[in-house]
Amino acid sequence: MARMSAFRRLVTKYQRHVDFLIIYIEEAHPSDGWVTTDTPYIIPQHRSLDDRVSAARVLQQGVPGCALVLDTMTNSSSSAYGAYFERLYVVQSGIIMYQGGRGPDGYQVSELRTWLERYDDQLHSALPRPV
Repeated sequence: MARMSAFRRLVTKYQRHVDFLIIYIEEAHPSDGWVTTDTPYIIPQHRSLDDRVSAARVLQQGVPGCALVLDTMTNSSSSAYGAYFERLYVVQSGIIMYQGGRGPDGYQVSELRTWLERYDDQLHSALPRPV
């Protein structure tokens, strides 16, 4: 929950300069599977695309203003990006500029924040300044 709050703050701060996108993949801790005590939601394992859509809508409530798409039921995006089960990326002009560690331990919103701060500094330093 704390990570989601930190991510939500980043979206709010940088959404004018950055397009954020969440790709919702298979549920890491489904209520009918490997349950953890810190899971804030009760979401069963997705058995259909409709199940995944319903679960994604719950997630999107936590990050309003952030675009959300769904992985396929064969989890092709998760496989391609090694996202199992959480991972942060920055993709710019088709090039991966930042690749965070695999979650949950490697999922570090603070690293993404640092990257975004540097990017924001570069944007502002590249702007013409009055003489």
